[in-house]
Amino acid sequence: MTDQEKAEGRALRRLRLLRGVKQGDLAARLGVNQTTVSRWERGLLCVTPQQASAIRAVLGRPDPAGDRVLRGLVESSFRKLHLICDRTHRLLAVSPSREAEWRVSFRDLAGRPMIGFASPEILAMEATLARHGWGEGGADSLELQTGANQDCTVPIRPGRVLWERLLLSDGTPARLVTTLT
Repeated sequence: MTDQEKAEGRALRRLRLLRGVKQGDLAARLGVNQTTVSRWERGLLCVTPQQASAIRAVLGRPDPAGDRVLRGLVESSFRKLHLICDRTHRLLAVSPSREAEWRVSFRDLAGRPMIGFASPEILAMEATLARHGWGEGGADSLELQTGANQDCTVPIRPGRVLWERLLLSDGTPARLVTTLT
């Protein structure tokens, strides 16, 4: 199983949990068994494009309560992660462990575009998102290796990060950025 398949499985699981749908209920609505949904979520079985379309049709878009839950999950996570608007790169939420790396508080960065702090590797990946089908029903998650950004205010350390694309209740695409260990 590849890291990409694991990431897609985690994204499916997160979306299903945000909607409050049990594996068995999702399986029944898709005409598969619960084991299949479990294997998708663990990255052991690939979702076909037709199945992905059916999953989106069943799970739909989140409601505002789901947005609050997502923000709460980010802000209470022990992992290093943050949530940005996928179009404008505005900062929407940050975990305490990510904020601890920064020399400025979330309060001072909330709503500000984060692209100015990007490393060269992040900027290069941004330039290739269309080729990956990002936001067009293609890739909903991407993993990349990043280097340092040489910024003292919002430093980025070399390492692997995972980008996961989510839709907020108003249809705004968001990106969950997670540092992988």
